[in-house]
Amino acid sequence: MSSTVKKFRGTGVAMVTPFKNDGSVDYKQLEKVTQHIIKGKCEYLVVLGTTGESVTLTKEEKKSVVKCVINAADKKVPVVLGHGGNNTQELLEGLNTLNFKGIDALLSVSPYYNKPTQEGIYQHYKALAQNSPLPIILYNVPGRTASNITADTTLRLAHDCKNIIAVKEASGNIEQMMKIINGKPKDFLVISGDDALTLPLSACGGDGVISVVANAFPKDYSEMVRLSLKGDFAKAQKLHYKLLEIIGLLFVDGNPAGVKCAMQLLRVCNDKVRLPLVGVTKPTSDRLKELIKKYR
Repeated sequence: MSSTVKKFRGTGVAMVTPFKNDGSVDYKQLEKVTQHIIKGKCEYLVVLGTTGESVTLTKEEKKSVVKCVINAADKKVPVVLGHGGNNTQELLEGLNTLNFKGIDALLSVSPYYNKPTQEGIYQHYKALAQNSPLPIILYNVPGRTASNITADTTLRLAHDCKNIIAVKEASGNIEQMMKIINGKPKDFLVISGDDALTLPLSACGGDGVISVVANAFPKDYSEMVRLSLKGDFAKAQKLHYKLLEIIGLLFVDGNPAGVKCAMQLLRVCNDKVRLPLVGVTKPTSDRLKELIKKYR
């Protein structure tokens, strides 16, 4: 496995973007979150993903958020930038204007709303791959995009485009993921997009996760992933089941409202989200409080 690909094996964290009470980005808390994750020994950071509420940030805020994370990370871990959407031409133009200094790879979500065919998805990513100066991680999340990247399309891209180095698979379809693992090139990673499925995917030959829960519990979750990648499933299972109910609660009222609630309870950052998202309900908050108290 090449050194470029190897650094994305393990736990990446789909970082939250903390907000102040007035709705503005809280850069001091963002620095704190970055350092909290790095201290927890996660392998890399993912900024401006879904969990970062990137679709509600202005262009200037996005630039400032990326700069803040890069500076706070201080080259201790790789940084992946979310750069995806449903307008292929706009994304290609963005590749000509983005500042890639301090960025190690791009995470690009499959086009949403348009509902392209598999050929359309293939041509979309091929165009990005031909123009990107950085490696690309595909992001398949049918629950948000309304279309699935099939195993055949993922494998076609993996074999045809050398700088497409991985897929973040959040389809929830283990059979599809196994098909990709079985047919992929050597230097191609299959990364879990579901925290609860990372352990079983590792047993099937997966390469780690881009995680939500690791915003709040980076130390234990990243250790669980490292143990599972080493094949030490007895120890990995203990950490997996220690966090499993918490993981489920994080998505009851939507992401990132759940993980931000947990992070506030852990005093990492506050729980503010931007509309159209709202905070978790009181029953969810109360149950998270109980579980975190028990966890500690």
